Amino acid sequence: MISFHQVTSFVNHWLDQTNEHGIHSPFFFDFYRKVLRGPKPLTPFTAGIEQLRAKLLKNKSQVHMHDLGAGSAYTKAALRTVADIARQSATPAKLAQLYQRIAISAGAKKIIELGTNLGLTTLYLADKEDTRVYTLEGSPALANIAQLHFDFFAKKNITLMEGDIDATLPELLQSPEKLGLVLMDANHRYDPTWRYYNQLMKRIGDKTVFIIDDIYYSPEMTRAWNEIRKHELVYGSIDLYRCGLLFFDPALPKQHYVWAL
Repeated sequence: MISFHQVTSFVNHWLDQTNEHGIHSPFFFDFYRKVLRGPKPLTPFTAGIEQLRAKLLKNKSQVHMHDLGAGSAYTKAALRTVADIARQSATPAKLAQLYQRIAISAGAKKIIELGTNLGLTTLYLADKEDTRVYTLEGSPALANIAQLHFDFFAKKNITLMEGDIDATLPELLQSPEKLGLVLMDANHRYDPTWRYYNQLMKRIGDKTVFIIDDIYYSPEMTRAWNEIRKHELVYGSIDLYRCGLLFFDPALPKQHYVWAL
């Protein structure tokens, strides 16, 4: 069910949004034209992902959900069908394809995804073979389903870490390697969002891009987003309503944009 907070936030976002004519930064102008509004070719691999999505949307098998985060905005039922999860919780194709273009634009070699779900977005991010994707999922049932999908597509550049992100993320961040892209789509609450952000900040580089999903999921998630985008190391941010993007290159102007998807 859509909340009053989401409705009012959408209206405010619609009133505040600008287009390319309001962009003065060359970097963000190119990002708007080439990434956000850029070409969206459907390759045989990504077409295969969407064929999988179509099958999942018809799958009535039941899954026992063990959600360590805020849970679904639609239902708190412990038993859900795969079709319901694919329809209500999986990232839509348009957004997953945008995340893929962002990863390519950033030249991301190492990607961390918090919240695997059914693994559809993970597959998009892992399309390029020279990219390594580490995806963290707290639900054993979802992790098992996602791993089956990774195996079906024979993706060897995906590492799935099952378990509480509070335990698996610090383990993953033991490596000093800089991150190319971070997708935060797991625990949609204020404290965990800030906690994960602060941990991940230890491994950012100038070209790292953060994507924070569902920034208007709830008042506390919006509060986290508005505070994080003002962090001293954030040099640019974009509010797309469904998600927020963060950039850390000191060469960028300190600017915040509100754009439509």
